[in-house]
Amino acid sequence: MLAIIIPYYKLTFFEATLQSLANQTNKQFTVYIGDDASPENPRDLLKKYKEAFPYHYKRFDSNLGGISLVNQWERCLEMVNDTEWVMILGDDDTISNNFVEAFYHHLDEINQFKVNVIRYATVVVNAKGDPISKKYEHPKLETAIDFLTRKFKGGTRSSLSEYVFKKEKVDTIKFKNFPLAWSSDTLAVVEFSENKNIFTINEAFMYFRLSDINITGQTDSIEKNEAWFKFYVYLLEHYGKQYSKELVNTLFDRLEKVQCNNKKTPKRWLKLFCLYIQFLQFSRFLSLFVKVKKSIT
Repeated sequence: MLAIIIPYYKLTFFEATLQSLANQTNKQFTVYIGDDASPENPRDLLKKYKEAFPYHYKRFDSNLGGISLVNQWERCLEMVNDTEWVMILGDDDTISNNFVEAFYHHLDEINQFKVNVIRYATVVVNAKGDPISKKYEHPKLETAIDFLTRKFKGGTRSSLSEYVFKKEKVDTIKFKNFPLAWSSDTLAVVEFSENKNIFTINEAFMYFRLSDINITGQTDSIEKNEAWFKFYVYLLEHYGKQYSKELVNTLFDRLEKVQCNNKKTPKRWLKLFCLYIQFLQFSRFLSLFVKVKKSIT
């Protein structure tokens, strides 16, 4: 059985999310809605969908997403029992009518390949639900390393809602707790897949909503900058020795960029210097030192 988790907080687009679940051509799924002590109570809306699909609703006593979005995901995951596959769907995102049907259609093949992460094609939509991007499709089988390389080159996009994960891997490996959960989803794809293949379903897709009220649509911040820094450092420290020279250089490029956007962070400078030593990137250190010196003189 497939479990679909919705960490709920905003009512604005929630009905569209629920309607997309009601429209599924295959109803072999259960929805788990974890209300993060939202000031916008969804109970009346949920009553409309009581017969549309099976769901469990729980209202938490305290707001956790404002402190740690990853911790909110984790307590929503605790609502789920006895399921092999799980996805976390944003309360403003929607899925195509054949999303669940396509999952079961490919399940034997997915198990044959011993895959832990399933990915769907995506389309970005605006607040009105109008498409504002192409349909992002992917190779049927793609290693996590190839996915990262393609993503860093701007060849694709990624967000949490289009993935289905083996729950066993989610429970044992867990999401990493970056500020705003920014990049926590991308790292989850890498780690839950165990740096092996990701299986893509391109004939069904997820609509990712880009609006002013979600984190992606908001301007960059110190929290996002800190999350990027921690993400790139984590990849280098844990997997850098497995990566190609090209991917390592890309990670250092991105690490240096976010660091230069927030220079007054001595502990981060020390961490960066240690990584230069670890990866024998002495010329990079000298180049960045000269660049920063010029910018402050």
